This record gives sequence, structure tokens and C-alpha cells, in this order.
Amino acid sequence: MTLALDTLENPALTKAELAEDLYAGIGLSKRESKEIVEAVYDLMSESLVAGDDVKISGFGNFMVRHKTERPGRNPRTGAPTKIDARRVVTFHASPKLKEQLL
Repeated sequence: MTLALDTLENPALTKAELAEDLYAGIGLSKRESKEIVEAVYDLMSESLVAGDDVKISGFGNFMVRHKTERPGRNPRTGAPTKIDARRVVTFHASPKLKEQLL
């Protein structure tokens, strides 16, 4: 199964397109395809919110990173400001994916 991006205006792969590709490529019903895609997204989200990493073999790792509070600057006014501590999700591509991108 190959995924194709049909338009240059929206080069992102959407959940709807993933579900459609499951429907066309594997033969699941459209409802089942949508439910599977939603379940995968929900599972990934729940794991990340819980602070766990999500590793997809041959694709890469999504990791939660804790950023500490730090000084910043308002870009509009130049006034110093504080950037609050927060958690962010980072992605690191697997060597296999990096090789394909070259």
C-alpha cells in the first residue's frame, strides 16, 4: 500500500486520508478504517499525556520533553518576559526513515 499526497496546496496526510487508504488497500469498511485510525491516535495521545514515549519501528520516536522555566523576550515590544515551564512532544526519525529521506 502506498500513500500519495494528491495536492500541493495541502501536502499533509490527514486522518481521513489514512482511513481512506486503509479502506482501499486492505478492504476494511470505511467505518472500521476510521475507527482504527482514531484508536491509534487516541492510544498515542494517551501515552504521550501519561509521559510515555511512543516508538514506531522503522518510523521514529515521539518523546515527551520537559522544558524548564526560562527568560524570554516579547518579539513585538522587546520587553523581557518569563516563559513558563511546560511539556512538549519531540519527534526523532529512525535511521530507516532518515535513509529514505536522503
